[in-house]
Order: sequence, then structure tokens, then C-alpha cells
Amino acid sequence: QVQLVESGGGLVQAGGSLRLSCEASRNIFSMSTMGWYRQTPGKQRELVITISSGGGTNVADSVKGRFTISRDNAKNTVYLQMNSLKPEDTGVYLCNAHFGRGINYWGQGTQVTVSS
Repeated sequence: QVQLVESGGGLVQAGGSLRLSCEASRNIFSMSTMGWYRQTPGKQRELVITISSGGGTNVADSVKGRFTISRDNAKNTVYLQMNSLKPEDTGVYLCNAHFGRGINYWGQGTQVTVSS
């Protein structure tokens, strides 16, 4: 079992920045792909950005050049740095740990609201 706890969400004006954190209950980065997803009302959960165990990243077109993902192995924490935020970035951001074979763990999410 893995617990994921997100933090760092909040209200920000368009053009601003936020950094989200996702702390895992144990060291899993060498064996999993970590990612951030976004959930908005009436829409499917969408991938924002991921980082594989080898360090490769996958970034949604909508956030390329604005969002980056990083991790601190010593702190078991993954970060999502969000710059140049837009109102359409508003949503609940969820942290995910994917181990393959369909094994996924999710955090409870943190709300990000970008005002225009």
C-alpha cells in the first residue's frame, strides 16, 4: 500500500504560479511512474504530466512550456511547478503512482483555482 498526500493548491490570479507537492508514504520512485492529473466538473480526468522511474517526462500539450515535474527522492516527494497559470488550469489536481499491471494509487487531490 502507498499513501499519497497532495498539498499546495489554492487561489491564484491568471499569470501567477503555484507549486504542488505530493508526498508518498514510502520510497517508490525507482519502481513507479509518478504523475499529476486534473479533474474538472463534467470532464474526464486528464493527464497533466508524468515522470517515469528513469526520469523521462510526458507533458500534456495544454501545459507544455508552463508546467514542470520534479522529485526529491530523499523526501519521497514529487512536485508540480505551475507557471503562467490560466483560468482553464482550474481543477482538482491529483497525484498518481503507477506500478504497471494496472496497479495505481491516488491521492485525494488539491484544488487549484485560477481567476481571470
